[in-house]
Amino acid sequence: MLDDTDRRLLRLLQSDPTLTAADLAERTALSAARCSRRLDRMQAAGVILGVEAVIDWAVLGYAVEVSLRVTLDKTQPRAFEAFIEAAREVPEVLEIQTFLGRVDVRLSVIARDMTQYQQIYRTRILTLPHIADIEALMQISRIKSDEMLPI
Repeated sequence: MLDDTDRRLLRLLQSDPTLTAADLAERTALSAARCSRRLDRMQAAGVILGVEAVIDWAVLGYAVEVSLRVTLDKTQPRAFEAFIEAAREVPEVLEIQTFLGRVDVRLSVIARDMTQYQQIYRTRILTLPHIADIEALMQISRIKSDEMLPI
């Protein structure tokens, strides 16, 4: 599906998402029109989902990040769907992952400080439906956070 030129375009975009189609065309020896068509084709195929701004939450005053491992009461019909639907509504939940095994869901939650986290936890997290068990893991540091694929 992807040729060497497509992979080169993707590597360039991953390393610098602010590159324009003209910049990418110049770096890959393509015309701007051919480069745009390739990018459009990869977007239409779902290879390129979008371009995002990566924000450093700590710079904006969010000093606490907690990973919550949640086990759901699976005896309840639609427990997963109801939990995930409600968790999506909590603005401080940055990420929701589902798993097979003892832990069903992991939530990544941010807060400005422990006081705010405690309030979010008590009023927004513990009120989510179908929680059977929950374990909090306080993040101390992020060693690697890289979404670049080895293309």
